[in-house]
Amino acid sequence: MNAKERMLTALSLGKPDRLPATVHQWRPYHLATQMGGVDALEAFRLCGLDAQIPYQWDPGSVIPELGVPLLCTPQWQDTYTVISAEPDNRLVDHTVVTPEGTLAYKIGGNRMANFVLEPMVKGVREVELIEKYMPTPRWNKAAVQKEYDRVGDSGILRASLWGDEPGCWQHACCLMGEQTLLFRAIDDPTFVHYFLKVLLDKKLRFIEESLAGARFDLVETGGGSGSDTFISPSMHREFCLPYDQKLHAELHAAGQRVTCHLCGGMMFLLDSILQNGCDVAETLAPPGVGGNVREPEAIRAAFGGKIAMLGGMDQFTILGIGTPAQIAAETRRLFEGFGRDGGYICGASDHFFEAPVENLKAFAQAAAACRY
Repeated sequence: MNAKERMLTALSLGKPDRLPATVHQWRPYHLATQMGGVDALEAFRLCGLDAQIPYQWDPGSVIPELGVPLLCTPQWQDTYTVISAEPDNRLVDHTVVTPEGTLAYKIGGNRMANFVLEPMVKGVREVELIEKYMPTPRWNKAAVQKEYDRVGDSGILRASLWGDEPGCWQHACCLMGEQTLLFRAIDDPTFVHYFLKVLLDKKLRFIEESLAGARFDLVETGGGSGSDTFISPSMHREFCLPYDQKLHAELHAAGQRVTCHLCGGMMFLLDSILQNGCDVAETLAPPGVGGNVREPEAIRAAFGGKIAMLGGMDQFTILGIGTPAQIAAETRRLFEGFGRDGGYICGASDHFFEAPVENLKAFAQAAAACRY
């Protein structure tokens, strides 16, 4: 099997020729410092891993200092001032002008990542402006097809739903701040549901306009702030599950396969994940990277034969600083725990920045030895 066949077989709950192995995403910092500046697809090839490439859409305008898209319309003018362009201390102030008022937010960053310093949403007024005026992009499906063809047999092409994050709850956390939104959900759930519904409607429109009929192998929803290491299972059922169900139903109607991304705890959410209608559950994060998946067999007992599984590999203490023998042993443990019956892609549970190339190659070699 080639890499695409191997991964698609696993995503369809089958047994490929051997264990597929991948990483969640290549970060630009890692590509520049560890991989000689190659692009993500070439990095997968150099390491012998099965590729999953996130689609990078062309927004027409990008903030040079942060490399992030800037989406504007006549009624949503996002202007910015660069306070600091230092690579390890970037700071950009934003003012969004709409016909009925302005919104403000601040973004910081370093060479590894960007992050929100001042959230856009402070209360109801900002959500009302978002509802009326915040635009959603329209992706060029011919450009999607071109990227799909470029990836070819090397692996799969992924998309993420529009927004700072793909899931409604995670997107709202980015726009308001995790702690603030959490307290508002307790004190004023009516407001939070209004906020989530505004984002849901925009994401549903994005699915209809940009994803229906587009050539993707996997579309990501969810987000780590929906994990049970941040909110309780009951809060997840109230503020994540119903919105996930609507998104996943619409994605299926658009012909897409769905992966629910929870980069944190999930052991107390297994029933909710099964109920939300996804086709794949990720990232199966172990304690070493902030998750709570200690026994892969427990996940397989819940998900096996129902939804596929993707992730499980500790990208820091195993891929980052582990020996080849440790990497081989952990890969075998994950294969036997998650994947003995198929339906599993072994992958780094989330982003990494300093994993040596030799360790990534050792991971690929270990997976190749795990045969069905």
